[in-house]
Amino acid sequence: MPEATIRRAGPQDAEVLAEIGARTFSDTFAHLYPPEDLRTFLAEAYDLERTRANLTDPARAAWLVEAEGRAVGYAEAGPCGLPHPEVTPACGELKRFYLVKEWQGGGLGGRLFAEVIGWLQAAGPRDVWIGVWSENFGAQRFYARHGFDKVGEYGFEVGQTVDREFILRRSGVSFSTQGRSDARAQHDFA
Repeated sequence: MPEATIRRAGPQDAEVLAEIGARTFSDTFAHLYPPEDLRTFLAEAYDLERTRANLTDPARAAWLVEAEGRAVGYAEAGPCGLPHPEVTPACGELKRFYLVKEWQGGGLGGRLFAEVIGWLQAAGPRDVWIGVWSENFGAQRFYARHGFDKVGEYGFEVGQTVDREFILRRSGVSFSTQGRSDARAQHDFA
């Protein structure tokens, strides 16, 4: 497999991030939703202007993964917006974490994750949160290996469909990005 590069994304990357986000979400989860629910969700979640605004927000950051002249993944992080009583303004969240299927499983996810965690912890240790679909067992195993524990649940809305979403947290202690044991962002891990 050719080498992939990971770089910080900027406003000029909004179109490619919106496209790859919608494509990877659809490739992974479209079979779960009625077409109208999926269309409504994709139009809102990956809106080009919303994506561009996120890329200009100094409290957020995104990384683009490129290989063979095309985008093969991205991640986004920022302040935590998950519905949990222990979330504070100091908490960070891995909001999106995407890799196209053919680029999963070769260590690229670990490299991308390390970039995001490094940014989230740059000012010092803090709690990091992630929402992950209850049926996304691969993502749950990945995050458990990196020190995350399930601390709650909520309903993730995709149109009229409401999925059971787990809330995971890694306490703000200093850990290696390799995790604490050998024991896929949030819902959007693809």
